[in-house]
Amino acid sequence: MATVLRKEVELGTGGRLVIPREMREALELSPGDRLVLTLREGRLELVTRSARVRELQGVLARPDGRDLTAELLAERREEAEGKGW
Repeated sequence: MATVLRKEVELGTGGRLVIPREMREALELSPGDRLVLTLREGRLELVTRSARVRELQGVLARPDGRDLTAELLAERREEAEGKGW
């Protein structure tokens, strides 16, 4: 079962939030780390930039293992050869 941490925080001057220490430690955050905030249906989600990149890689990955770039290049070569280039 996933561990759930929940803390109430206060919005500071200039919209600043302090992420509680135990949450920073759980996410292995350090000063200067880049974070991605997403507002969706009234909820604010915070993820590390590296976690977001991994999510996107999963979305963009081809489960069948096909190399779409290689396929496109092969198609273009065939077209060029057919036109006598």
